[in-house]
Amino acid sequence: QVQLVESGGGLVQPGGSLRLSCAASGSVRFPYGIGWFRQAPGKEREGVSCISATDGTSYIDSVKGRFTISRDNTKNTVYLQMNALKPEDTAVYYCATVYGPGRTCVLRPANENPWGQGTQVTVSS
Repeated sequence: QVQLVESGGGLVQPGGSLRLSCAASGSVRFPYGIGWFRQAPGKEREGVSCISATDGTSYIDSVKGRFTISRDNTKNTVYLQMNALKPEDTAVYYCATVYGPGRTCVLRPANENPWGQGTQVTVSS
């Protein structure tokens, strides 16, 4: 099983930007992709975005037009570029393997207990 490590979080003012990285210990092979999830204090974890095995992407409505997911296969890394950040984006962000054989991906972890330490994103003035 590929190990994933998140990084890139921090404190940013509303309207600011951050780029999160999800580094994999090896190639994430077909039919799997990578998803980004987040958990805000007192709330359940939710899927945010995913990229499929064939580079199809999916976003939840609240981040469409602000967040962009991408991958660099030479580095086994998936990125989440977050622009126009809002206080409600404050959360711990996690990445996990998701099922995604075609142009779509499922915003649900493909493995049990997939969570690493995550990376904290705080949007505050």
